[in-house]
Amino acid sequence: MAEDVLHIPLQDVESEHCALIVDKGLGKVNGISSHKVELNNKQAVITTADPVTTLPLAVQAIKDLGYGVDTVSKNFPVTGMTCASCANSTQTILQNQPGVLQAAVNYANASVQVEYVPTITTPQALKTAVQGIGYDLVIDESEEAKDELEAINAKRLQTLRVKTIWAIALSVPLMLISMVFMNMPYANYIMWALATPILFILGRQFYINAWKQAKHRSANMDTLVALSTGVAYLFSVFNTLFPQYWHSKGIHAHVYFEAAAVIVAFILLGKLLEEKAKSNTSSAIKKLIGLQPKTVIQITADGTHEEIPISSVQINDRLLSKPGEKIAVDGIVVDGSSFVDESMISGEPIPVEKKTGSKIFAGTINQKGSLEYRAEKVGGDTVLGQIIKMVQQAQGSKAPVQKLVDKIAGIFVPIVIGIALLSFAAWLVLGGENGFTQGLLALVTVLVIACPCALGLATPTAIMAGVGKGAENGILIKDAESLELANKIDAIILDKTGTITEGKPVVTNIHWASGKENLQPVLSGIEKKSEHPLAEAVLKYFGNKPVTDVTEFESITGFGARAVYQGTTYFTGNKTLLANNHIAIAPTLAAKADEWLTAGNTVIFFADEKEALATIAITDKIKATSSEAIKKLQDDGIAVYMLTGDNEKSAAIIAKQVGIHHFKAGVLPAEKADFVKSLQAEGKKVAMVGDGINDSNALAQADVSIAMGKGSDIAMDVAKMTIISSDLGKIPTAIRLSHHTVSTIKQNLFWAFIYNLIGIPVAAGILYPINGFLLNPMIAGAAMALSSVSVVTNSLRLKWKNI
Repeated sequence: MAEDVLHIPLQDVESEHCALIVDKGLGKVNGISSHKVELNNKQAVITTADPVTTLPLAVQAIKDLGYGVDTVSKNFPVTGMTCASCANSTQTILQNQPGVLQAAVNYANASVQVEYVPTITTPQALKTAVQGIGYDLVIDESEEAKDELEAINAKRLQTLRVKTIWAIALSVPLMLISMVFMNMPYANYIMWALATPILFILGRQFYINAWKQAKHRSANMDTLVALSTGVAYLFSVFNTLFPQYWHSKGIHAHVYFEAAAVIVAFILLGKLLEEKAKSNTSSAIKKLIGLQPKTVIQITADGTHEEIPISSVQINDRLLSKPGEKIAVDGIVVDGSSFVDESMISGEPIPVEKKTGSKIFAGTINQKGSLEYRAEKVGGDTVLGQIIKMVQQAQGSKAPVQKLVDKIAGIFVPIVIGIALLSFAAWLVLGGENGFTQGLLALVTVLVIACPCALGLATPTAIMAGVGKGAENGILIKDAESLELANKIDAIILDKTGTITEGKPVVTNIHWASGKENLQPVLSGIEKKSEHPLAEAVLKYFGNKPVTDVTEFESITGFGARAVYQGTTYFTGNKTLLANNHIAIAPTLAAKADEWLTAGNTVIFFADEKEALATIAITDKIKATSSEAIKKLQDDGIAVYMLTGDNEKSAAIIAKQVGIHHFKAGVLPAEKADFVKSLQAEGKKVAMVGDGINDSNALAQADVSIAMGKGSDIAMDVAKMTIISSDLGKIPTAIRLSHHTVSTIKQNLFWAFIYNLIGIPVAAGILYPINGFLLNPMIAGAAMALSSVSVVTNSLRLKWKNI
């Protein structure tokens, strides 16, 4: 058997020792016949006879060893899909391409999320593979390509509308002839003439797609439609041309042109309604994309104003925003002042004042004055660009429940064809003199009524609507799994600073040891080098007072910092830092610190190697929405915990003010993740809410991680949900949104399963021995069309829900 050589690009493999570890790890992976790690080229080279199975195992083995692999994760639009089985076929073909680690096709928004190794495959290779089974992948990501794709989709919708109108227009006289004027001369030939264009011109895509599927030994909804209408049409043509065959057997030669034609008309109508409904589920992303202006006014070096396309803006360009205009890119105001409506990004309705030095964001609306600003982030790097990307990825991701549905959709069509043939055989054997005709009708009806689309749309449309609803409310959801998991949360951990409180500490008082005020410049020098929020508060308190340049600065995580000035080591931090370094605290300073602690302040000390030199009181205001948000969570049966690195007294006062019964003070960053684990060990589903770098480990450990949007980029990157406005009140909203979404998914799946479980046996004729009921194929066609529409419409209810 021929073997493939795969080159896997590596991350963080910096030494021969690292290379040896990776090489040994690859040696344990099944399916790899030879392997080596090339340190200079930063790649692993493996040989395998089964690249599709072996590559994901090799990549996982490398990751398990603590190293990374350079992969690309992209979302591509897919064209040509007509049902859930099409999505399944596309996903299967992509997952079986060498170099692809995972692929998830979303039928609802006609896209695929693919993660692949760029040294092994390319978007063009993936496109070719998808084209081979009759669909297409749009890999051009330029603005022109996006506009072209939008135009193609609009044209496709218009074509579908025209086809539907013509199919219905031709079906009406066809129905009248078959039901009222069946005895008119040449009735069968007129019906034949009317049915033919409906099936083979207006509905030709069903037959074309079914043939493409057959060539690849696959089947989808088009196969069911083509088989059912094709059989009814051919049977009717035979009966029109050779009616004497049945007359000789004493049976009337029925024709079913109207059934075949009306089925196609109903399915086209269903498709049109479904497409319109699906476009509504993705309206949130359209609104976000619509926030991006096409052009912007650039202020050139000589001060003139020039209108340029948004795609031409470079970082550091000077731009102008007039009143009423959308801000084009993220930037910093360099001149002017105004109020800016940021509700489309943060969900907060109150306009925000902007002046020189303020940050402004793409897509927000300048209300009052003119603003000159310097571009800081452009294109997809803007906050709006990142939001759009995150929403698109989340809407394209799959909830865990979808995996089962995908498996069912993959085998659904062959099973339905089997049931249809079995129904035909049963009628042929047991149906008496009309057995053949009734069997044929049962076969057609079973094929028509079965609907894999309702199953395929049940989860993704609800996810799309839920993620979109979240985005409109300033809640960014990274993937479908976290949206589903949030429904099960029964414990939530809140970091104190920046989550419950404003995260803007202010120094309220400072008490110096006798004669030590002259060391203020040293204290300012240490705080200037620190990135801690408390350090910023101290600097702001001292204002324009002198700052000494200190050396050997070291940040001591969870305790404070130290630095050297003129040979003496100075410390700034909490009481534990002083105790660990055996530094004495004078009784007057200790008493003042206790007094401030009792009042709910955070207290830090400034000290040299021997004694405390000053104590500083710092307070951090509680957010206006914190108490109400915590009460809502508790009312919903969720246990709320607060973690803080602050002292016990301050933590107790804050916890009491906001109504938290469980809190833990003096917690180091590493201990936060351990606390999450301890709750998980008790069987709880834990959500962690934080805003800082020190929260990232705990966020990663939690079942659902939520970042406050005005915190660090690292916290937002790790978290599965982001509250853009940092309003704690959005968290109960996010959890309620999860409840509604999961409830909608369950409703959709229930109705989709029930519809098929009841519809298929009834179509086969199971009620005939009981009460003589046989389902008309036309009614079956209408029911099939409406099943998908009802599922999508149910998902759309999420958009109007008040959360």
